[in-house]
Amino acid sequence: MSDDKRAEKGADPAADAPARPSRALVTARVRDNIARVVWILCMAFALILAVAAFTYALEANPDNGLVKLARDLADVFDLGFFDLDNPVKAFEGKNAVVKTALFNYGLASVVYLVVGRVLERIIRP
Repeated sequence: MSDDKRAEKGADPAADAPARPSRALVTARVRDNIARVVWILCMAFALILAVAAFTYALEANPDNGLVKLARDLADVFDLGFFDLDNPVKAFEGKNAVVKTALFNYGLASVVYLVVGRVLERIIRP
């Protein structure tokens, strides 16, 4: 259809151009993606801490590479506050190391999940 015929019918030539998303829509998408990344990272950190706690509970071989990796990563992500060398709560007696790891790493996992969810809700539009 020619431009003259469109003008006669009242059609707008700009209507055929592809629509560009508004600035608010782009900002909302970026914030949504950032919120997802924050939530996924917090879930991953919580999972690492939970796996490390289970390596103690299951009395996994500490010389195994995967067990070492899980425990080393947990030492990094325990926020220094839930560290097994200076724990929030230290148990004594039978299975003290297992109880201490489950309590402290479990508590750190919950903190990551709560903080991650709160941050996600704040960031998401």
